[in-house]
Amino acid sequence: MGTLSEKVILVTGSSKGIGCATTELLGKEGASVIAQYGTDYEGAVEATKGIPSERKLLLHADFNEPGAAKNLWKEAVAWKGRIDVLVANAAMMPEASFTDSDEDWESAWFTALQVNTTSPAFLIREAVNHFLSRGGGDIIGISSWAAQRGAGNTKLGAYSASKAGIAAFLKTVARAYGKDGIYTYLISPGVVRTAMSVTSAKSQGGEEKITASLAMGEWVPPTDIGEMVAFLATGKQKHLSGSTLDINGASYIR
Repeated sequence: MGTLSEKVILVTGSSKGIGCATTELLGKEGASVIAQYGTDYEGAVEATKGIPSERKLLLHADFNEPGAAKNLWKEAVAWKGRIDVLVANAAMMPEASFTDSDEDWESAWFTALQVNTTSPAFLIREAVNHFLSRGGGDIIGISSWAAQRGAGNTKLGAYSASKAGIAAFLKTVARAYGKDGIYTYLISPGVVRTAMSVTSAKSQGGEEKITASLAMGEWVPPTDIGEMVAFLATGKQKHLSGSTLDINGASYIR
C-alpha cells in the first residue's frame, strides 16, 4: 500500500509536464486520482496508464469556459463521494509584448486570467466548501517564481500577474480556514522541463541561453514537483500551510 492509499486527489492539467509527472507519482503512491484534461485526452491517458482502472477517472474541462470549474468539481466528487486533496496545476502561458496589437494583448490577458486565476479560484471555492462539510482537506497550488519576482520574459506579463493572483488567493484561504482543517500550499517552480517552458525559451534566445542563467546549469525535472506534491498530499506537514515552496535549483533565493 502506498502512502496515499486512502486519498482521493483531483489533479488539473494532468496531460503534460508537471501535471503528468504528478499524476503518475500520485498513482504510484496508491492514491485514487481524478485527472482533468483540456484538449489533450491522449496525454491524460498516458499519465494514468500505470494506475488501476478502479483508482482513476479522466474528466474533461475547458477552463476558458465559465462554469467549467464548478461542473468539474461536481463530476469529480460524484465518483467516490469525496475529494481529499486538490492539486491546482492547470495553466496557460499566452505571450503578448507591450508593442503587440491591442487584440493580441487583450487575448493574452483574458486567457491568462481566466485559465490561471478565475477558473482555479472558482474550483478552490468548491473545494473549501466541500472540505468545510468534511472536516478539512488540502489544496496544493502550482505557482511560478514569476509570481514573486516577475517574469523574465516581457511577453509573459499576463502570465506572471495571473500566477500572483492565485497565489494571493491561496494564502487567503490558508489564513481564513486553518482552524477548520483546510490547509493550502504553494509550490513555486523555476524553469521546469515542460513544453510551455521550451516554447517560452524560444522568445528569450533559446534553451542554451536560459540554461546558462541557472545556478545549477540545468532545468528542474517535472518529477521534482510531483514528488513535493505527493509529500504534501500526505497531510503530515499541516504547519507548512500558507507557505510558498521554491523549487528552482538556487537560481532565485529569498
